[in-house]
Amino acid sequence: MNDITLWTGDDNPTQDYHGPGFGDYQTLGSLVVDLPDHKVNTEYKRALDIGDAVTTVQYESHGVQYNREYFVSHVSDVLVGRLTADKGKAYTGRIELQDAHKVAVHTVDNTIAVDGKLVNGLRFAWKVLVQNTGGSLKVNGTVIEFNGCDALTLIVSAGTDYVFDDSKKFKSGEDPAVHVNDWVAKASVKSYESLRTEHVSDFHSLFNRVDVDLGQSSAKQTALPTDKRKVEAVATFDPDFEEMFFQFGRYLMISSSRTSLPANLQGLWNDNNTPAWHSDYHTNINAQMNYWPPETVNLAECHLPLFNMIRSQLNVWRKCTRASMDLLTPLGKHVTKGVAVSSHNIYGGMGGLDGDKTNSAWYKYNLDMYAQHFWEHYAFGLNKTYLKDVAYPYLKEVSELWDELLKTVTNGTKQQLGKLVVPKGWSPEHGPHEDGCSYNQEIVWDLYTNYVKAADVLGVDKEFRDRVAGERDRLLWPGIGSFGQLMEWMEEQPGEKTDHHRHTSHLFGVYPGHQFNWETTPTLANASLVSLNARGIDPKSDVREWSFAWRTAIYARLRDAENAYHLLRELLSARNTCPNMFGLHPPMQIDSNFGITAAVAEMLVQSHAEVIELLPALPREWTAGHAKGLRARGGHQLDIYWANHTLNNVLITSLVASDVKLKFGNTVKTITVTPSKAIHLDYNLNPIP
Repeated sequence: MNDITLWTGDDNPTQDYHGPGFGDYQTLGSLVVDLPDHKVNTEYKRALDIGDAVTTVQYESHGVQYNREYFVSHVSDVLVGRLTADKGKAYTGRIELQDAHKVAVHTVDNTIAVDGKLVNGLRFAWKVLVQNTGGSLKVNGTVIEFNGCDALTLIVSAGTDYVFDDSKKFKSGEDPAVHVNDWVAKASVKSYESLRTEHVSDFHSLFNRVDVDLGQSSAKQTALPTDKRKVEAVATFDPDFEEMFFQFGRYLMISSSRTSLPANLQGLWNDNNTPAWHSDYHTNINAQMNYWPPETVNLAECHLPLFNMIRSQLNVWRKCTRASMDLLTPLGKHVTKGVAVSSHNIYGGMGGLDGDKTNSAWYKYNLDMYAQHFWEHYAFGLNKTYLKDVAYPYLKEVSELWDELLKTVTNGTKQQLGKLVVPKGWSPEHGPHEDGCSYNQEIVWDLYTNYVKAADVLGVDKEFRDRVAGERDRLLWPGIGSFGQLMEWMEEQPGEKTDHHRHTSHLFGVYPGHQFNWETTPTLANASLVSLNARGIDPKSDVREWSFAWRTAIYARLRDAENAYHLLRELLSARNTCPNMFGLHPPMQIDSNFGITAAVAEMLVQSHAEVIELLPALPREWTAGHAKGLRARGGHQLDIYWANHTLNNVLITSLVASDVKLKFGNTVKTITVTPSKAIHLDYNLNPIP
């Protein structure tokens, strides 16, 4: 289903972040299938097949084998459930909808429906249709009773009147029940088998683009249930489980980010109407981490909901920016250009600006991290229409904001004088508030670099392009501190060597940025590695599950395969992930699931330094295997095969004709590619006829 997201909040999109009525993500409620005769059962097994996006429940009760199967069809906008048994007349019980917002429930014939409003006026509706094979159905008040049925099919749909349009206060004004009724009606005339087939086919069209093989697990390992197997995999190599953990992030991405709202802190799986962090979009790392994987793991269209939401918020953010007393130019004037974003909801409401200074410094500079996503979608897909109409305007507007906000260092060391710095920054979520924090500097450098590239591709705005390029070259870069670390602030702070904070914000320039790497800035890459090692993973520290995912990616970028792999395994521990593999930041959030998927891709292929590097961070455990369907910047797709811990061969397919630099180990070759023609290369990167 495409738009079942419910949010509370009032009609003022600039309301206080933590104020009453903020846009908390909501749940619809519960669809209850009561089977009183099944309460005593054995051989109970619940499973999710992430390759088909189908979940099943199996058990035996009173000598009867029961099976339930559920899936959500993107094609038909419905959730479908099928309850069967190996004997006839096995199903007797009742079905009801328990709405989480105390809205009246209506039961007619074989349907139960809810149609109401949230406190902010957002309209919502949901409905279940019950189809029986054999036996009978009967309405009793607000429930449907079934008796002696051989099988049951449940078709559920839901919707709201939310739209990506601030001019309408994000409400279409249409009755969502009309769409819900239509979706249910259309699905009801299809057989269960056809609904399942079209769902699986649609899901496979995305999921099956990538195949990763890291080895063969033992029969003992594969026999374990997921919760126990996950814990065992921390101590004992379980290649199939690690493959599944990688693919789990892809499954979550497909399931929560298509023609919909983008995935928030809980993705789509919040089950509480007063959720942690309002189930919002935290823009200091979390929301961005959700969207690290789509381009590399071949799910580019799943990136689009993020851009749709951001663009819908811009007018609200512009108003906040221009009114903010916390975003003044160096001359003390209000800014006239650009937008600013903090942690936010889907109505444009955000936190940090002109509020608590800690929150303000934390959040106010993070729209640039969103800007990176706009550029990356172009860098991988090379769609100039998208670049011109969608990405470039955003990149330019944010660059215009920084053109107004950056200030010149007039009091500092010789290396600092005359440099441009971000004023009043922070290094989330700790340390002093001061000018020129490395985190802020690196984000603006990344923004400016991507803007210049975009302007060059389109051949536009040369005067402003050159201005931005000049400012980028004047940006202050991080220094190297007393123990060889990449400095987190302009001035070294006491205790940096023993700082085990959960954030590694000053290493943004390694990942997801590309400012520091072994090719062009080896000294700063080494300093970044020193900083990362010093941060550590001390169990007594507050390092969180998303920290492990981020650090895995940073280690991968720095070609430290074993530390990257160590943190991947640590993420599997009971301390960091729930039994179902969701990230365990109490109660849960799933940015780490997306982040680790992106990090594993970085271990297998990288393309951020004007070269496609194959197997840059391949750990010892992954002796032989393959990774098929991963993508690289420049419009390339790769199938990589390795054995005995060395490259065996690679297949590259490209969108455009170009000369491509490929690297494995110390071998670097430039090959010429043509659109849609696969080129096969051996372990020395020589063409195979």
